Amino acid sequence: MTIKAPLLAALCIACLTSACANLGPNHLKADQVDYARALGDAKKREILAAIVGLRYGDAPAFLSVSSIIAAYQFDATAGATGNLGSGSEPNYALGTGTVSYSNHPTFTFTPTTGEAFASAYIRPLAPELVLPLAEGGIPIDLLLRITAQSIGGLQNGSALGGDNAAGAPGFFELLQALRRLQMAGELNVESREENGKGSVYLAMGAATSGVSPQITADLSLVRKLLNLAPNTRTYQIIYGPSSQQGDRIPMVTRSVLGILTDLGAQVQVPLAQISSGATKPTVGLIGGETRPTIIVRSGEKPPADAYVVVNYGAAAYWVDRNDFDSKYAFTVLQNLMALAEADTSSKAPVVTIPAS
Repeated sequence: MTIKAPLLAALCIACLTSACANLGPNHLKADQVDYARALGDAKKREILAAIVGLRYGDAPAFLSVSSIIAAYQFDATAGATGNLGSGSEPNYALGTGTVSYSNHPTFTFTPTTGEAFASAYIRPLAPELVLPLAEGGIPIDLLLRITAQSIGGLQNGSALGGDNAAGAPGFFELLQALRRLQMAGELNVESREENGKGSVYLAMGAATSGVSPQITADLSLVRKLLNLAPNTRTYQIIYGPSSQQGDRIPMVTRSVLGILTDLGAQVQVPLAQISSGATKPTVGLIGGETRPTIIVRSGEKPPADAYVVVNYGAAAYWVDRNDFDSKYAFTVLQNLMALAEADTSSKAPVVTIPAS
């Protein structure tokens, strides 16, 4: 069978053209997931770097990815030569082609500074922003342990140190009782719009019959710890430090920077770093909550499958992948930061992927 040179060239060009046509759609399928994961992993590393840095007194810096351009280039050329033969020379056909492929992604980072930094990271998170997350299934004890500095005058642990650094035992008793009520369906968070402003309420004791002794005891304990009126079911959560008798629950919330500082104070570091003055002693908790909110480990070499890892100085700091509680708390923290950043002027990153 004899293939003529023009036909061979046409076949080569058709094959290369087909490959070019499928390049864009195939990359779009993969890149949509890959870039989403890469952005999430980068954010986790940024958060952990801020936690570890604050442990050593370093001010954090935050960069948001404002745009990603995935620039793919695919070039192909094809040619053919042939000889139909004459006399003793045989017939032959020769096809030639070249293919080149390159990938040069471009990332644009925008630092968070000025008013955007103050709004997202320095100002306390509003209770009406934080508490509705409990209605989405987040354990209320974890949520309040991360975001609340005090509830009804009961103090959470503090990164400032001192006699009250470990927090008040009543604070952790309150969180445990609220979690039991949440799991029993006896605790709900209600968001309302009043006088043009958002407000949030805590509703307790929804069931009218079949209440277990444990639920009754937990409802009584919560009302006692917070000095609440015993015959009221719905209580408004307000921002403030003082305990008030009646239908209001005062709550002092932390800022994102305060949350990160508190988490950093719980990180175990080498004793040599403490004795040298590079950082302060680790802040422990008391009562039933002695476990750090997020367990961050340190060493010379992290495990290959670490959930998130950053380097600081000569040591590596990481969260274990098999530590579900720490990973879940890290996810809650990431969601809280996303809520705080939503009120700033920064926009979500734009990913541009050529499709042809």
